[in-house]
Amino acid sequence: MLIALMVIVITCAIMFGAVHVSPPDMYLSLKHFFNGQNPANIYEGVFIQLRLPRVLLCAITGAILAVSGVLMQGLFRNPIVEPGLVGTSAGAALGASIVFVMAPAFSLSLKSFMGPLLVPVVAFAGALLATYMVYSLAKNAKRISIMSLLLIGIAVNAVCLSGTGFMSYIARDPQARSITFWNLGTFSGASWQQVFIVGTVAAVIFILALRYAKQLNTLLLGEEEATYLGVNPDKLKRRIMLLNTAMVSVATAFVGVISFMGLIVPHVLRLLIGSDNKKLLPASMILGATLLVLADLCARLLLAPAEVPIGIITSLVGAPVFIILLKRFNLVQHQGGYNA
Repeated sequence: MLIALMVIVITCAIMFGAVHVSPPDMYLSLKHFFNGQNPANIYEGVFIQLRLPRVLLCAITGAILAVSGVLMQGLFRNPIVEPGLVGTSAGAALGASIVFVMAPAFSLSLKSFMGPLLVPVVAFAGALLATYMVYSLAKNAKRISIMSLLLIGIAVNAVCLSGTGFMSYIARDPQARSITFWNLGTFSGASWQQVFIVGTVAAVIFILALRYAKQLNTLLLGEEEATYLGVNPDKLKRRIMLLNTAMVSVATAFVGVISFMGLIVPHVLRLLIGSDNKKLLPASMILGATLLVLADLCARLLLAPAEVPIGIITSLVGAPVFIILLKRFNLVQHQGGYNA
């Protein structure tokens, strides 16, 4: 059912927008593309050059955020943890803000060498640096405390957000608008290069994440019980943190900060199908892709031909849904709920 829903939503997202693309146009565009021919008309060009890479990048990003949410919630044994808790998203936002404001001071050789990848590369570096700071500060006596990760992650997030705010304060109006739009997330600059990079990273990490589903299930019993069952909790924490950082930093570096997807999708599925990570990971992958593509479709259609930043849509819908789920979670907690 989830796969069928995803196919329907992706098809609608490709068809509808400022320019309507019909199924025959899609077929002819793909036929011309694989034959090495140029698009025959504007509709084929919009499909193959703009609409298709955008929808695919959106689906991959949604899958990444949802799977990352499952991993982090399993690691923290808490159903209301989201992927950016350890500073990844805030660090990426700070890195992008620095580029927007300080780019005029960069050398021409650096800007010409990096080209359109300058913002993603610096954002990726900022995400890695922030997450490494959280991990290093939380590590104590060669052990990693979940509570320390949580508290230090909140502190590093606050520092990075302060840095982003300072960059917005000293920025000129166009630069400040760029920071604002990037922090709200956008797929308007999607390209086949981005689809290839993000898709390759996502495919590798999804395969690795599925291998740790059983160990995450044992971690739900507690670290001591997981040790008795042959799981090394500290090694598992390091690997999950590495997978989460790689996924979220790559996705965020290209599309900006998108809230609530990594929080809502795993939480909804956990209430529907339980807490078994062997089911949660693939189901979250599909539902995350579906919901983010649907949100992007709404962002393109609400004020067409203008575009609403997708972060506004996800936050506007995600916050009320999250409140409802919290109420539901409190009601079912005495019956078992999420026994982590």
